Amino acid sequence: MKNNLSFKDGIIDALPICLGYVSVSIAFGVLAIQNGLPLWAPPIISVFDLSGTGQFAALDLLKATASYLEIFCAILVINARYFLMSVSLSQIIPTDFKWWQRIIVAYGNTDEIFAMATSKKVPLNFKYMIGLIIVPVIGWTSGTVIGTFAGDIVPEVLSSALGISLYAMFLAIIIPPATDSRPVTFTVVVSALLSISFYYTPCLNKLSSGWVIIICGLTASVISAIKYPVREADDE
Repeated sequence: MKNNLSFKDGIIDALPICLGYVSVSIAFGVLAIQNGLPLWAPPIISVFDLSGTGQFAALDLLKATASYLEIFCAILVINARYFLMSVSLSQIIPTDFKWWQRIIVAYGNTDEIFAMATSKKVPLNFKYMIGLIIVPVIGWTSGTVIGTFAGDIVPEVLSSALGISLYAMFLAIIIPPATDSRPVTFTVVVSALLSISFYYTPCLNKLSSGWVIIICGLTASVISAIKYPVREADDE
């Protein structure tokens, strides 16, 4: 492996990520239009959010007529992992990164980009990070635009099939770490049980889906943090 990563290296590493983003973002664009969003809204959401899970969740909450406060809190909880990922990434990027460069890197710090960046065995640099970020952003945004303009012509059968993309994305995020980590498995099970209890408990089942997501997510996380605390390693 080369000692210095280049802009081209970033583009090459980003191509598989871009291809995956295009397919999912097309689904987002189609579903957004078919759920009543204006043509200009989905591309703008994709540019400023850059979170597939968050965008699909927001779309689901909008469909359920959730309030803006519910949507904001739900997206904040869903995307809270990016705080930790950004802190982790800040430990391996050079200290000479300017503040505006760090902002750009933080903006493009998605799950896949983070995984690719942290897998490198050589020091990162801004040229590489720009190449790694810009290609997926273009793929995600362009896929959304394609889906936006195709939303009115996609057959209902295909539209219904695209509707499961949200759940497929959630499963793709949850299952791999859950199979390797007991705390993650415990958190998923607790969250699922809480969600089921909300659905079948009188009065609680009147609560909107946005607040149910927030309460279940936070409660499961707190219980798991108490049961499986992260202990600092010895200084040796």
